[in-house]
Amino acid sequence: MKPPDEVRRDLVQQWLQKAEEDLGVADLLLAQHTPYLSATGFHLQQAVEKFLKALLVRHQIEFPKTHDLGKLLDLLTSVEAPLVEALESLTGLNTYSVEARYPGDLPVVSRAEVEEALQLTREAREKVLAVLQPLPPAAGRAAKDD
Repeated sequence: MKPPDEVRRDLVQQWLQKAEEDLGVADLLLAQHTPYLSATGFHLQQAVEKFLKALLVRHQIEFPKTHDLGKLLDLLTSVEAPLVEALESLTGLNTYSVEARYPGDLPVVSRAEVEEALQLTREAREKVLAVLQPLPPAAGRAAKDD
């Protein structure tokens, strides 16, 4: 049986890997000049959501099944107030959440908006990873080179 700290570290790594996957998909879609901008925005929102959930796991803060970045940031306020303040603008990415995946009254997403969302996501990634350091590699896995 793994010690609790190792289990938590593994789970943080899993959330980070999923976040990196969503960010990678968004990068790929933008690099290919895709017309699927709302789907690209969705992956960016999902990446941020998963970066925040990794941080919540690290701090052992339970969180509901939600895609609302504001709710996730609120949960982090007690342990990462300066970071939460720096990331408040992320709540704008909620526009790209699950609701954006379905037809409705949502406006058409522009490439400029998605590129701005990409920048916000990269900044969030950088800030969250800085807070998570040092995060040793999960047991049995080599560190991933960026």
